[in-house]
Amino acid sequence: MSKNDDGRIGTVAALVRSTFLVNAVYADSAREYGLTQQQGQLLCVLMAQPYGMSELGATLGLAKSSLTGLVDRSERNGLVRRDCDPGDSRAVRVSLTGRGAELAEEFHTETCRRIDELTSGFAPAERDTLAALLGRVVTDNEVPAVFMEPDAAH
Repeated sequence: MSKNDDGRIGTVAALVRSTFLVNAVYADSAREYGLTQQQGQLLCVLMAQPYGMSELGATLGLAKSSLTGLVDRSERNGLVRRDCDPGDSRAVRVSLTGRGAELAEEFHTETCRRIDELTSGFAPAERDTLAALLGRVVTDNEVPAVFMEPDAAH
């Protein structure tokens, strides 16, 4: 049963359904910027710093072949570039181009605004409680930093 007797949904259903909701917002935002959801994720991850391919694959949860295709397509679109890794001549680091950085900033700002709207009916204390609880879930499960706080992006 997905609902409790008092009409509330349980933790598992709430987390799963909220994931679907956030993913839908993220996908809609990406589509409006001419990106796939995966390209949007790539740009947001690279906003913080360049990554090596293996780090990037682990952070995004992508197999090597899927990541290579994603980076190839993003590179052809002028959003990312591959540079030699100064620590390993056989490896490359992926970073944003100027165009990619601009698009990442716009996409990130708009996506943050849309996600923030999901809790617009909450009181400030409720938002703080939600952030603290979800923050614990993320921290306790060692989720990689794939999306920066709006204030940290600037």
